[in-house]
Amino acid sequence: MITIELSNPPDNLCDYTYNFCWNSDFNPDSVIPHQQGTEYTYREIVDHLKKTGTVQIIGDVGKRLAQGMGTSISHLGGSGKTENAGNIIIDGDVGAEAGMGMVSGNLYIMGDIGKPMGNIVEVESDREGYRKFVSITELVCEELQEKLLLNKLEGNNLLLNDGILRNTLAARCNCEASITVEGDAGNGNGLLMERGMLLIKGDSGMNTAAHLNGGTVYVEGKCEAFAGAYMKNGILLADDAGSHVGADMKGGTIYSKKKANIDPPAKKGKIGHEDIRTIRKLTDAGRFEVLRYNKYEAGEEGKYITIKMRDGSLVRRPVD
Repeated sequence: MITIELSNPPDNLCDYTYNFCWNSDFNPDSVIPHQQGTEYTYREIVDHLKKTGTVQIIGDVGKRLAQGMGTSISHLGGSGKTENAGNIIIDGDVGAEAGMGMVSGNLYIMGDIGKPMGNIVEVESDREGYRKFVSITELVCEELQEKLLLNKLEGNNLLLNDGILRNTLAARCNCEASITVEGDAGNGNGLLMERGMLLIKGDSGMNTAAHLNGGTVYVEGKCEAFAGAYMKNGILLADDAGSHVGADMKGGTIYSKKKANIDPPAKKGKIGHEDIRTIRKLTDAGRFEVLRYNKYEAGEEGKYITIKMRDGSLVRRPVD
């Protein structure tokens, strides 16, 4: 076990992505600040978790704890696939966005946890004095034998009705699971999803279905900007897909009842018989209502410049 005592709460602890979305100059071999009597680096604690070890942190931690935990990150030379991960024990409070993109491992938290959360859900704890959180993706795909406290799980069908806003729901889901959200969801939902169904019965935040590589994301309400960015495969369907839709998409299909503001290389497509069947299957829409939907797909790429957005995403614009 690695034990670290902190005097102040640093962000991005146990972050498998090494903070790459937030600060491209971040050095994973730098020493975690505010340690008392130890000098562990960010990389050392991630490597320990990759070996299914346990990391105990005494004190409060900041935002984005355990981001990408359980993933062999491709931009760091990994396979992009999921892998086993260890346990994180926090003797204190945790900031917002804990467990974004998390696909395996366990979080044990003694104090409060900020919102929005990431791709995690609370289950009955097997450690006295701590709340336990697991990855939603691992819960439904590996059929973990966990008892949920506020939500409902039947086989690999999960209903989230606890009213908690979450980011990156169903991240990297690679099984035929069904995840339903009764209400709104945060940013990055359906991130790198390969199979399964994510239904959001409300609105969804920025980067919905970003990097989608299979499966279906259905948003009954509105998506914020950059829905379907970098999309490769699968289906995104929304009442209103929002703005900057399909930026740098390579494949897949986006349906929006309200006309969307698209970014290249996304282009408007023609609704065909197969599209009609797909929309009716998902929405139970009538024959004439289906024809109100707009279809968007990947077009040919031209010459673009890349712009880094405030949230860390990259959006390409055509060169004038």
